Amino acid sequence: MSTTTVTYVGHATTLVERDGLRILTDPVLRDRVLFLRRQVSAPDFERIGEPDVVLVSHAHYDHLDIHSLRQVGHASAVVVPRGCAAYAQRAGVGEVLELDEGERAEARGLEIEAAHADHIGARRRFSKPLPALGYLLPGSPSVWFAGDTDIHDGMAELRGRVDIALIPVAGWGPKVGAGHLDPERAARAIEMIEPKVAIPIHWGTLAAPLYRIPDLGRPPREFAELVAAGGSATRVIVLDPGESAEI
Repeated sequence: MSTTTVTYVGHATTLVERDGLRILTDPVLRDRVLFLRRQVSAPDFERIGEPDVVLVSHAHYDHLDIHSLRQVGHASAVVVPRGCAAYAQRAGVGEVLELDEGERAEARGLEIEAAHADHIGARRRFSKPLPALGYLLPGSPSVWFAGDTDIHDGMAELRGRVDIALIPVAGWGPKVGAGHLDPERAARAIEMIEPKVAIPIHWGTLAAPLYRIPDLGRPPREFAELVAAGGSATRVIVLDPGESAEI
C-alpha cells in the first residue's frame, strides 16, 4: 500500500494526495458562504495548490461554491452529480464530468465510482431535484468521500472496499437533521463499512449566525470514542482544520 496524505482543509473540503495526484473535495475556501461564517483560520492556498481532480458531492452552496472553484479549479477535472455541470461551468473550469450513482469513470488517471448518498442535493429548497453523491476512489489505499449523507443500508456494500473513510460527523449548527451524520450515526456507519482508517470531516469550520461553536473539537472526539467503544478495528485520525496526516 502506498502512502497517502490527507489534509482536512475544513467543512467537507479535504485534499487527498495519492500516487502523484491531488484530489480536492467540495472546495469551500472563503470566510463566508451565504449566512455561514468561518470559525477557523483561512485555508493555506499554497498548500492546496492546483488540484488535478475536484470532487463535488452535491449542489448546496456550502459544498458547490462557485467562488472557491474559480480559485482552484481552472486546471482541474471537476466531477459533479448529474445535472450539476452548469454550476461548475459558471466557475470557468475546463473539464466537467457528470456522474450518476453507480457509474464509474476516469479523470486524469484517477478511477472514480459514484456512491449513493442519502441527502437532498437540490441547489435551493424549492429548485429542481438534483442527486447527491459520495465517491469511492479504488486503489491502494482506497478512499471513500461520503459527501453529505445519512446512514443507509447501502453502506454495507462498501464493507471490505474502503481503506480510508472521509466521513462527516457534524454541521454548522447545534445539531444536524435528516440527511446528515452526527457522531453517533457516523460511528454506526463505520461499524457497517469497517474501513482501516476513518477521518472525521464536516465539523468545526462554518457556523450559522448568532451561533458560536462552543467546543470545535467535541464532535470528532465523541465520534472517536464511540468507534472505540464499539470494538471496531478502525483507527480514527482526528485532524484539525488545516492539519495533515500521512497514511
